[in-house]
Amino acid sequence: MAEFSYKWDLANIVQDKKHIKVFSCFSCGGGSTMGYKRAGFDVIGNVEIDPKINAMYVKNHRPKFNYCMDLRDFNKLQNLPEELFTLDILDGSPPCSTFSMAGLRERAWNKEKVFREGQKRQRLDDLFFVFLETVAKLKPKIVIAENVMGIIKGNAKGYVNEIIGEFHKIGYRVQLFQLDAAFMDVPSKRERVFFIATNQAHKPLVLNFNRPKIYFCEARSKNGVAVKYGTKTSKLLKQRQPSDHSLGDINKRLYGRNISFNDYIVQDDRICNTIIASGMFFRMCDGKRFSSSDFINCQTFPQDYDFDGMNVQYVCGMSVPPNMMAHIATEIYEQWLNVLTILL
Repeated sequence: MAEFSYKWDLANIVQDKKHIKVFSCFSCGGGSTMGYKRAGFDVIGNVEIDPKINAMYVKNHRPKFNYCMDLRDFNKLQNLPEELFTLDILDGSPPCSTFSMAGLRERAWNKEKVFREGQKRQRLDDLFFVFLETVAKLKPKIVIAENVMGIIKGNAKGYVNEIIGEFHKIGYRVQLFQLDAAFMDVPSKRERVFFIATNQAHKPLVLNFNRPKIYFCEARSKNGVAVKYGTKTSKLLKQRQPSDHSLGDINKRLYGRNISFNDYIVQDDRICNTIIASGMFFRMCDGKRFSSSDFINCQTFPQDYDFDGMNVQYVCGMSVPPNMMAHIATEIYEQWLNVLTILL
């Protein structure tokens, strides 16, 4: 099984060594893009709606084909480059906050809202089907789409059935995988669902990852960020105990209040919680907040990534961990795309 260090540099990547062409939709900061690059693939372009996020992506990845727009508008474009119709992989992580178990879920479905993703009033729950329109338009050999675990739970299962049905309509066989980045050389948990589909005569894909866990003591930076003295947060942290996993645990123990459970306290002998775009992360070892390096290490972003003034936690929290996608891409190459392997 492949091995990917959580500390690495984007400048040292040699892509296209396997001659696999990838195009990324909803590219955000390029977490998936960097995973494909680590696997030796050539990511030739992207679509991203948010101008600031897109500028950061371009600065780091210099895509051959860049489209800063709503994917709905991309799907309407005529005269796209011929290269986009000969893709090996079409990648996409349709914004998924409306399916998150921590969000409004059903109450937010079928409604327009100004979401942070793109700073534009739009629906998010139908974006997977917009992505499937892109699949039908470009007809790549393989499609990889990532989403939150909430999409396969409760009433959201109906969406999954519709998604699978639409894949079948446009000529693709699809498999669903529930994967946790903690077993894929990522020093943090991140349970996600991956839809992996193909219109080729491939055998069923097998994905079993069991890389050794990386505990926070190994990944954390030397220095955290001090919490302002005298604040409620600093007073709570002074009362932290080894059994506490969040500020919520302290609030519950001391004051009987059910608040702040999304403000995590990460212990050295545990795997870091899922990096999310909001909320606070603290270090049990010294009571300090996560540094930028802590977020970068725990999400396996490269050490030389240029965040271009964007909030590091937000970008990392919105992205697929590069190592997670690197492992998936490597297995897809070995099982489906490596001609030498297939012929054996």
